[in-house]
Amino acid sequence: MPATRAFQFCGTAVALMLSVQTAYARPDTRAMSCQQTRNLIERSGAIVLSTGTYTYDRYVSPRGYFCASNEVPNLVAVPTRDTPDCTVYRCEPFEPLFNFEDR
Repeated sequence: MPATRAFQFCGTAVALMLSVQTAYARPDTRAMSCQQTRNLIERSGAIVLSTGTYTYDRYVSPRGYFCASNEVPNLVAVPTRDTPDCTVYRCEPFEPLFNFEDR
């Protein structure tokens, strides 16, 4: 009987580890249409998405304040199921046109 409980415990532990690993999987833009990708970003506000086998980034909605104070939303292209250049927003460092401190 104790061996059966040990197997049950191991089976439960493995199932739990697999479900936790699945919960942290990033959505992949290549598996979604461009509109689905944009809708997901809009709903989330800010989300990390996979764009390739080893590439990912954080994408944001242009509405709201999802970038740091020294960043602005900037248009970038990501590959999606229906287009190789779906435009979405990513936070980029803000560089002012004039720097008045350099005198």
